[in-house]
Amino acid sequence: MNTETFDLEEERLADEIRRRGPKRVLIQLPEGLKVEGPRLASIIEKAGALPIISADPCYGACDLAISEAESLSADLIIHYGHSEILRCEEPQVIYFEAKAKVDIQTIVNDALSLLKPWERIGLVTTVQHVDELEEVKRTLNDAGKSVTLGDAGLMKYPGQITGCDYSNAESVKDQVDAFLFIGGGRFHPLGLALDVRKPTVVADPYEGRAYSIDHEAQRLIRKRWACISVAKESKYFGILIGLKVGQTDLKAAVKIKDLLVEKSRNATLLALREINNGALLQFPSLEAFVNTACPRVAFDEFQKPVLTMREALVILGELSWEDLLKEGWFRIPS
Repeated sequence: MNTETFDLEEERLADEIRRRGPKRVLIQLPEGLKVEGPRLASIIEKAGALPIISADPCYGACDLAISEAESLSADLIIHYGHSEILRCEEPQVIYFEAKAKVDIQTIVNDALSLLKPWERIGLVTTVQHVDELEEVKRTLNDAGKSVTLGDAGLMKYPGQITGCDYSNAESVKDQVDAFLFIGGGRFHPLGLALDVRKPTVVADPYEGRAYSIDHEAQRLIRKRWACISVAKESKYFGILIGLKVGQTDLKAAVKIKDLLVEKSRNATLLALREINNGALLQFPSLEAFVNTACPRVAFDEFQKPVLTMREALVILGELSWEDLLKEGWFRIPS
């Protein structure tokens, strides 16, 4: 991905460093922007602070490198690519949203042919394109479409979604016939289609094409059912507790553990920062896992079943498969 297509706000970066006067700064960048790390570090150093680039993966605004900053005695975190959802007093965190500087009008026009069957359209995007939603809305209105943007939950902007928070879309899904997602990649629109269960069209200005994500969403639903079916026959479970600052939910982990024990299963609590197949294979006696960190982690490739919390409720008889399909994967169990 060409990093020149994003506004990294270099002047603001230098101004913030000079104004705040930190001695040491930790820079967090998502994978597509890490290439810009050395250049941004140079700007920070010229402004009077010692920069350190976090080379670890950064998966979202919930993945703040707080403990890393503390261990490095950094008094400021510069976090790129996401909008604020967590407040942190110490160390301070400044968010740089990295808004996109690409033309989306052509690809939105291409998406109109795919949206032809539906009149009422829900419009969503990531933070990189939220400033362009009003322009997209006018284009759709001119084509005879009724357009709705949700404004709910933790999101900073109307119509904004993240990889695991679709509250803006959920708040309007009963008012629309289909959704249009503006942005790159399949990660966000696939989660959207899975959660709202409405036809979903993607307008991707980076690939330069518009397409439907619906068939891929259906394949993923079948894959999730197969995962649930295997886990239902399992007796020994690991309950995964994420150690990232915005993903730790010990209360939910203990609740799921207690429910499993009540249903005559064995359950062991596991705390880890990076949840991947290699880490889980270190526990060969455990047959399946329940993930209480970011729910999208469960959709990665694993050799053993990894369930979301809501999927775990299905195998325990606390939630039906039909209700899971109706209500979505990403609502937090009460």
